[in-house]
Amino acid sequence: MMYSLPEGYRALVIGASGAIGSALLQRLQSDSRCAAVLGVSRQSTPGLDLLSEASIAACAQALAAQGPFHLVLDATGALTLNGRGPEKRLDELDAAHLLAALQLNAVGPGLLLKHFVPLLASGERVIWGKLSARVGSIEDNRKGGWYGYRAAKAALNMLLQTAAIEVARRKPLAVVAALQPGTVQSALSQPFVGDDALRPDDSAGRLLSVLDALQPTGRAQFVDHQGQHIPW
Repeated sequence: MMYSLPEGYRALVIGASGAIGSALLQRLQSDSRCAAVLGVSRQSTPGLDLLSEASIAACAQALAAQGPFHLVLDATGALTLNGRGPEKRLDELDAAHLLAALQLNAVGPGLLLKHFVPLLASGERVIWGKLSARVGSIEDNRKGGWYGYRAAKAALNMLLQTAAIEVARRKPLAVVAALQPGTVQSALSQPFVGDDALRPDDSAGRLLSVLDALQPTGRAQFVDHQGQHIPW
């Protein structure tokens, strides 16, 4: 349960068709303190295409009447694009692939902030949680590789940090967090993980507990599924 949010809080999960997104949706549906939780994806009604700002804007407009929301979780993102996985070496860099990674993992989520932050409640605690990745940490990069995905997640983290500073001016009780969900069993990670990966439901439960405990700081916070802060 999300004890830090007001009784009868309203939640929205973006990217609800993915492994972690659907697990987050199910967790919130079982929270008796949650009055309503909505899930949107490319398959939902209204649908949402992360590569189209017009689609994002239309989805936000369609959902506005069902708000305001106290919790928005953005579970969008992709590691493999157009059948191609992350680059391991410099000589694998390709401009089109880099731009596609940035478009899906940074630009799209940035536009979600633009159109959905106005749907957050005012004068109450609100939370914006966005799935990020530890590989997006510039300081924590010790292995190299995965150029496009790392760059996109680093760009995403900067967008979140910049938005958090702006959001705090109008909503001082807001929490904005970049979330590292752990190594999770999913279609996204399947080619890269072993049998010890977390089940999506376990990751979702941990992420919600971490978000519930975070306090507003006026800035974004980069945390993992165990509540440990990650350097930007």
